[in-house]
Amino acid sequence: MSGLVEYEKYGAIGVITVNNPPVNALSPGVPEGIVEGVEKGVADPDVKAMVLIGAGRSFIAGADIKFLGKPRSETAKNYREIIEGSEKPVVAAIHGYALGGGLETALGCHYRVAVKSAKVGLPEVLIGILPGGAGTQRLPRLIGPEAALEMIVSGRHVPATEAGELGVLDSVVEDGDLRNAAIAFAEKIADQRPVPRISQMNEKVTNVDPAIFDAMRKKIERRARNQIAPYHCIACVEAAVSLPFEEGVARERELFQEIVNGDEAKSLRYAFFSEREATKIPDIDKSISAVDVRLAAVVGAGTMGGGIAMCFADSGIPVKLLEISEEFLDTGMAKIKANYETSIKRGSLTAEGMAERMALIDPVISYDDIANADMVIEAVFEEMPVKKEVFAKLDAVMKEGAIMASNTSTLDIDEIASATKRPEAVLGMHFFSPANVMKLLEIVRGKNSSKEAVATALKVARRIGKVGAVCGNCDGFLANRSRMPFQTEMNILIEDGALPEQVDKVMVDFGYPVGPFVVGDMSGLDIGYAVRKRRAAESPNEFRKLPIPDRLFEMGRLGQKTAGGWFTYKKGDRTPHPEPEVVKVIEDVRREMGIKPHDFTDEEILQRLLFSSVNEAAKILEEGIAYRASDVDIMWLYGFGFPRYRGGLLFWADQIGVKKIYEIMCEWEKTYGDRWKPANLIKELAESGKSFADA
Repeated sequence: MSGLVEYEKYGAIGVITVNNPPVNALSPGVPEGIVEGVEKGVADPDVKAMVLIGAGRSFIAGADIKFLGKPRSETAKNYREIIEGSEKPVVAAIHGYALGGGLETALGCHYRVAVKSAKVGLPEVLIGILPGGAGTQRLPRLIGPEAALEMIVSGRHVPATEAGELGVLDSVVEDGDLRNAAIAFAEKIADQRPVPRISQMNEKVTNVDPAIFDAMRKKIERRARNQIAPYHCIACVEAAVSLPFEEGVARERELFQEIVNGDEAKSLRYAFFSEREATKIPDIDKSISAVDVRLAAVVGAGTMGGGIAMCFADSGIPVKLLEISEEFLDTGMAKIKANYETSIKRGSLTAEGMAERMALIDPVISYDDIANADMVIEAVFEEMPVKKEVFAKLDAVMKEGAIMASNTSTLDIDEIASATKRPEAVLGMHFFSPANVMKLLEIVRGKNSSKEAVATALKVARRIGKVGAVCGNCDGFLANRSRMPFQTEMNILIEDGALPEQVDKVMVDFGYPVGPFVVGDMSGLDIGYAVRKRRAAESPNEFRKLPIPDRLFEMGRLGQKTAGGWFTYKKGDRTPHPEPEVVKVIEDVRREMGIKPHDFTDEEILQRLLFSSVNEAAKILEEGIAYRASDVDIMWLYGFGFPRYRGGLLFWADQIGVKKIYEIMCEWEKTYGDRWKPANLIKELAESGKSFADA
């Protein structure tokens, strides 16, 4: 055997065990080892059937992404066909995950048994490719093209119970001894002939209404704009109903080769690995002991605090929610309940699930009530005196070893920590709004934050389903600081002649779900106004005033909360409508500033917005606030909706070329002034011919 795959006999059943930690990926040697095991079982007259199972925590979690698009052995190319061609039945025994190539391996087997906690899926579309191991041909034959389309085009992980109902699985068993359950199943079907081969099942792919494919294309057109992989997935399933199996497989491989090394796939693979890289902190290794957070606490039951409490409850962690009065607590708990009820209406949560989560959230009004929490996250009003008052109280009551975090989005973590006698226990844990939905958790390391505190925050991020990324302490930290120039530039573009709807269209066409002015209306123009007011007071000589949004705020146009900000909104509808009153404000400000408006190309709008933040991100890297360029990209992908299929802000910049960006910035510096002076790092990279990835 290959060493990555083991073979044992249990009576008349041969058991083939994949043992390639941590997730049994299909690395070179694994497919060959599986084939060797099948051949052993076939050649042994005492063996009647075989079980294919994974050691450790998973069946086969998928292909090894490092080897995508690289040459493989002939056995590796055809191992699923070899499994399916076995004259003795092979049963896939699934626990953990059977994803991508893992599910395709299971579909090559004759039967599939899984424990209830298992999940299956074909998520290749999420990394810019398509299932390349006949998954788009076998799955439609097994469960029908409509169900297969939904699974393949969404890339979602399907729970075992649902997979059993769909027909992906032949049996779903209780969590426990899967090996013995699978052996018992194999003994039961060992003598059944002919063995069921999915490639020969054609009943569900005949007489199919071809309109289902155009319907799926229309369904995904907004979500999948500018992307190739989702449409290639549809074309592959279409081939499954219009071509014989072998021709369908050939079509799948042809389409796979078209995109596996394309820009979309490279960008999405980069994003995939960047997310994992973000958890690697240079001076923090496995020897650093993280606190085991069994009880959490949140101070502040407003929108952010309630959302953070939901994150813990959703992950099964008890959480105490502290407010200054019963009235505020009741309001906060009512909001949490309403959020869960919305999930029930959408079908993403059951009433029982809501009850379980609500029971984990304990509303309290005394600091003494949270003293035993392992971690407390402050989520009160964004003003330094308020934050420091809260942390002084926390310092007085929290138990020794508790981690104390602030959800501040911009304020100095070191100053907040100075309100305590244990600054080593303090750090930033900046959730993005809405906290119970957004995936990013920006972990801010103060000058005194201990390694244990940072390791704990990263561990908690994983437990509550967030993507944790660590940065240093500065005004705005990594995410918001790198975004600030974008925010300024979008307003300057309006002063100079663009309109909000034009700027928003450019960014939506680029791949953002909504444009930046709609985002401003969603978060509230009062938020930006408060930040500008603070920065103007702190740095009056450096602060660049933005008179248009200030004037809209002063008029009471706060965004969607007042049915009008940059755009106007009708009751019950979040569709933005251009507003003549806003155009008048823009024209008035231009006139007062003596600006003669001019037209912009879409390319200049895109570049001015994003290059401004590329320049700031370069400064952040220079200062060591970010560990690597990919951390900046993670922040933009998960915090600001940067299109994932473009990799991230700095990955995108690398595709353009740092030298070209430097040359454009030098020209803009002459035209528009000092704000476009290139960062030293950009100058160095341009002159050396290197990229942000090299930095």
